[in-house]
Formats: sequence, C-alpha cells, structure tokens
Amino acid sequence: MILEWGLVYLAIGAVAGTLAGMFGIGGGAVIVPPLALALEAQGLPHGHVLHLAVGTAMATIMFTSIASVRAHAARGAVRWEIARRMTPGILLGGALGAALANAFSTRWLALWFTAFMFVMAVNVALDLKPKPARQPPAAIGMFFAGTIISGLSALVAIGGAVLTVPFMLYCNVPMIQAVGTAATIGFPIALGGTIGYLFTGWHAAGLPQWSLGYVYFPAFAGVTAASVLTAPLGARIAHRLPAKLLKRIFAGVLFLLAIRMLVGLW
Repeated sequence: MILEWGLVYLAIGAVAGTLAGMFGIGGGAVIVPPLALALEAQGLPHGHVLHLAVGTAMATIMFTSIASVRAHAARGAVRWEIARRMTPGILLGGALGAALANAFSTRWLALWFTAFMFVMAVNVALDLKPKPARQPPAAIGMFFAGTIISGLSALVAIGGAVLTVPFMLYCNVPMIQAVGTAATIGFPIALGGTIGYLFTGWHAAGLPQWSLGYVYFPAFAGVTAASVLTAPLGARIAHRLPAKLLKRIFAGVLFLLAIRMLVGLW
C-alpha cells in the first residue's frame, strides 16, 4: 500500500516539476487537486485533507522552484533585477490577500479572475504585441505590481506565475526570461505559505502520523523527489521550443486552469 501511494506521489511530482520548469508555475494549481484526492483515498481525516494538500504542496514548491531556477539561471534566463524588485511586493501582497480573504465574496472574485485569465490566455495565444517601447516599471512600480499579483493570487488560491508571466510579457520581457524569473519569484511565495501552514496546523487535533503542522511528509517526499528531477527537464524543453509555440502552450495551460477554477466553483 505504501509503495502504491508512493508511486502516485511521484507521478504528481513529475507532472508538477515539468510544468514548473517549462512555465515557472510553482505547481500548486497542479499539485493540490490530485494530492487532495490521493490523501482522501488513503483515508486521512476528511476535515484536514485540503489543508494538508495545500500545505504539502507549498513545501514541495520551495524545492521545485530552486531546481527550476538553477536550470534557467544556467541558461541566462533569469532577470534578477525584476525578481529583486517584485519580491517585497509579493511578500506583502500574499499577507494582505490572506488577511482580506474573508472580506470578499470568493465566488464572485474567482469568477472575475477566471474571466481575466481567459482574456490573458487569448492575448498570449494570439501573440499580441505590446508597444515596442514598453519596459518593466521602476522599483516602486514593480513593488506595487508584485503586491497586486500576489494579493490576487492569495485571494483566489492560485500560483503567482499565472499572473507574473503575462505581466512580464506585457512589459516586453522575452517569454523564456519571463518563465525563469517567475520561477525565482515562486520561492518566497512558497516559503511564506509553508511557514504559515506549519504554524497554523501545529496544534491541530487529529492530524495523521508523519505530519508536521499541515505538511504530510510521505507525500512531501514523493512529490519533491520527482519534481526536483523533472523541473530541469521542463526547463530544457522550454529553451528548445520556439518562443511562439511556448507561448501557445502556456496559453493552453491558462485555459485549463481557468476551466478547472470554473468547475470548482460550480
């Protein structure tokens, strides 16, 4: 039984790692749904399944992000100045989004956000060009962009790269650099989320054995092992694909994530 579930965790991690390397997407939107199903099928406490899935996914994304960043940085595809300028806003936005989550109607917010994702997916798929002179804003502009992106992501529980990559494309950052930089920004998001879920679940009653807070270590080990190995593979695929094809595949991922969000709402 343990071996069977270990193979499931490895499969989830392999898919998440490949997508993280290809598009800078941390993997939460990819990991959480199948991981929640697997944990529930294992018979873990129903009331804790979703928290364990999200907390475990956050913990795995830290390591997946590092593996993806190393692969992209080795190919010169990380814009470190953009990552440095956006990270403080990303951290602030995540905290604000979590704090304000109860003040908004998540359903209506998610509907608007899904519509926005469809629009972005169409723009990316059609390769609509921004004004040639448009460049990433100065430090204060990048701070506010990071705050808005992270805040919205926290409110609707979706990875920041889904918004970060289109934003950078809008600023005329090449697709492959947008992907590498998004993977870099994914680390502080995952770190903050992991710390939050560790402390939130520290005194939770009825957690399964091998849990620390809301991080379930058997799943963490399997998903992390596979994702760390496959993230460089995803990065290699991204660097070998033509930019237009990579954009269209990314647009397809956006469409799928938007559809999944709609299905979850209904």
